[in-house]
Amino acid sequence: MILIILHTLMEQRRSFIKDLLQSTDVDRDINAKGWVRTKRGNKQVAFVALNDGSTINNIQIVIDIANFDEDQIKNITTGASISVNGTLVKSMGKGQSVEIQAKEIKIYGTADPETYPLQKKGHTLEFLREIAHLRFRTNTFGAIFRIRHAMSFAVHKYFNDRNFYYLHTPIVTGSDAEGAGEMFRVSTLDMKNPPKTEDGEIDFSEDFFGKETNLTVSGQLEAELGATALSNVYTFGPTFRAENSNTPRHLAEFWMIEPEMAFYDIDDDMDLAEDFLKYLIKYALENCKDDLEFLNKMYDNELIERLNSVVENKFERITYTEAIDVLLKADQKFEFPIKWGSDLQSEHERYLVEKYYKKPVMVSDYPKIIKAFYMKQNDDGKTVRALDVLFPRIGEIIGGSQREEVYEKLLDRIKEMGIPEKDMWWYLETRKFGTVPHSGFGLGFERLILFVTGMSNIRDVIPFPRTPKNAEF
Repeated sequence: MILIILHTLMEQRRSFIKDLLQSTDVDRDINAKGWVRTKRGNKQVAFVALNDGSTINNIQIVIDIANFDEDQIKNITTGASISVNGTLVKSMGKGQSVEIQAKEIKIYGTADPETYPLQKKGHTLEFLREIAHLRFRTNTFGAIFRIRHAMSFAVHKYFNDRNFYYLHTPIVTGSDAEGAGEMFRVSTLDMKNPPKTEDGEIDFSEDFFGKETNLTVSGQLEAELGATALSNVYTFGPTFRAENSNTPRHLAEFWMIEPEMAFYDIDDDMDLAEDFLKYLIKYALENCKDDLEFLNKMYDNELIERLNSVVENKFERITYTEAIDVLLKADQKFEFPIKWGSDLQSEHERYLVEKYYKKPVMVSDYPKIIKAFYMKQNDDGKTVRALDVLFPRIGEIIGGSQREEVYEKLLDRIKEMGIPEKDMWWYLETRKFGTVPHSGFGLGFERLILFVTGMSNIRDVIPFPRTPKNAEF
């Protein structure tokens, strides 16, 4: 009796549609579950396109209407969720190698055709952002988020296979790694009646952490501490910027990948950055073929060609000064005038990549006046060993540097930039006890996904975008 029960359970075990579509083992009973994309047919037979998110491709369910209740068939509409027991057979139609001949159908949830927003018609990406709770079910966002998963896995695999240790750095922090000041405050104080100091300022000593705290803009400073003991570490987590920017390239909450390596100089840093990016893009090309082909067809017919180009070409390496010389001689006018000492804008970055060098560009040795306090100072007294990687369509995709390991130079730079020394004592101490040359960089994960998917708005590559005046879902 027990054996019979087990046999029945095994027969009803669910198969993912991705596996069924690749199977050559036909004429066997299977179970598939998913959401109805479309239904068509006549009075004798219905054809249902079923998708479970495991692949961009649907599997066709063939329903002999005479074998099913009329009301049940009526409730199988676009958006409904169903379970199908049936026989996997070779398909007689075009477009798929196999299909399912339905024997039993269970409806888990119906979807009213009058109110279900995702009927079979074109929807703008702007509209889909308004229904972010349902946009996962579209072909576009199914493809994007499967690719996002694959890239997340590839990040961890790359570093794990190269003796890096995954470090969980704090989300709540009392330091500003970038010195930008655009941070979200974390507080439990009564906003209507906060405690005050004798000077009339808010008394953060009465707050939960006993000091002013914020959401992190970077895990870099803490990662440096890990690197000075574990040699190679990386962080991969959410970061936050309270920057009131409503552009297709900015989010208030995004994910950052930040490796930090002891005994690395700026050249080692550049080598790693190039190898890392090529590995990720090659992984996408090899493991996300169907999804990339869909996005290439529907959104950007140069996508796959561009991805292959990045993998196949060596990145151009130039200094900031060389970049300025190229831009000053450019045969086009820029919206933002360029001169030595000014930061590169997106239009400058894209000119270098797309028009002049026609491949990814790595720019190093920026003026120290436009870079963060922790960057290694060059002997010229004007520049630091900073690094930016510029990509076509995206502009800057990686920012990094060799870090300043000399205590006196770091302390002078902290004072110069007006950063409270008392807040950075722990960071400075790593330069007192066994200091070493070390380097690292930050890769904005969403910018990577923008590049790999060919999408044009960063809000379309993160499940629930956080932007000024928007924290929906």
